[in-house]
Amino acid sequence: FKGIRAFFRLIPYLYKLWQASHSVQFFHVMANSGWSWHLFSAPVIWIAYLKNKPIIINYRGGEAEAFLKKSIFWVRPSLKRASAIIVPSAFLKHVFNQRGFDVTIVPNIIDLDRFAVQTPEWNLPKIENSPHIILTRNLESIYDNATAIRAFSIVKKNFPNAKLSIAGSGPEKAMLEQLVGSLELVNSVTFLGRIDNAAINDLYHRADVMVNTSLIDNMPISILEALACKVPVVSTNVGGVPFLVKHGETALLVPPKSPVDIAEAIQLILTNPEKSRKMVEAGYEMVQHYSWKHVRAQLMEIYERTLIGSNLITKS
Repeated sequence: FKGIRAFFRLIPYLYKLWQASHSVQFFHVMANSGWSWHLFSAPVIWIAYLKNKPIIINYRGGEAEAFLKKSIFWVRPSLKRASAIIVPSAFLKHVFNQRGFDVTIVPNIIDLDRFAVQTPEWNLPKIENSPHIILTRNLESIYDNATAIRAFSIVKKNFPNAKLSIAGSGPEKAMLEQLVGSLELVNSVTFLGRIDNAAINDLYHRADVMVNTSLIDNMPISILEALACKVPVVSTNVGGVPFLVKHGETALLVPPKSPVDIAEAIQLILTNPEKSRKMVEAGYEMVQHYSWKHVRAQLMEIYERTLIGSNLITKS
């Protein structure tokens, strides 16, 4: 029955929150849109309020704009109780600023040590053999993997030996497999399913181009991972993506739902090695700012400011 499982999960969750509120100095809640907000984020905020404990809201998710537009009447009272609101991107900062909330950007963290050992100097794409294009998003409608597959079918006309690897799982797998069959790409497209960190690292380091065709997005970790591995990126210019990478400098950005534009961007990377080299080097330099070393300092400053504002510590 719809809602029954969520209800029974909510009871022990609220109990543990209340118990934790006796001993913690403040709460840091990782928040998202939709029912996740109402069932799991809002209760933390109100328990913190009742216990007179400061709370930091760390809000993320590409659907924030639509969610806040629809539910701001219900969400605003909770947001106003926050000691600080953190978002990972300039896109979300803009969304919250439009509704009168002051927020601080603390970016997502990339574990660069995962990629450092394997990341060589950038090499030319292996056009004469088989350029390798990858997708690393789940097989869900908001990521529009079908458009990426259609774009790949266009690329195949100019690069017959091209290969496409799709890493991820989701409800659209059967539909996407059917599409691959109808486009006669069965021998060129591989569905890898959900893969672990070691396997995804290996996949990035065997790729010539990484493609992101999402329709809604905030700050895709997959783009940052590709840049950390010096893989050129082609992405739709939706949500927070244009705030994350710059078109022509660290990635190529195209309109959503446009296989032709995506195919042209892929082919530009494959046929312009000097431009591609400059992009991957600029992207690699940019992604260094998302290491724990940089993010930790920003996060600790917000923690200290929150505790000082609540008179829980004195400034040294």
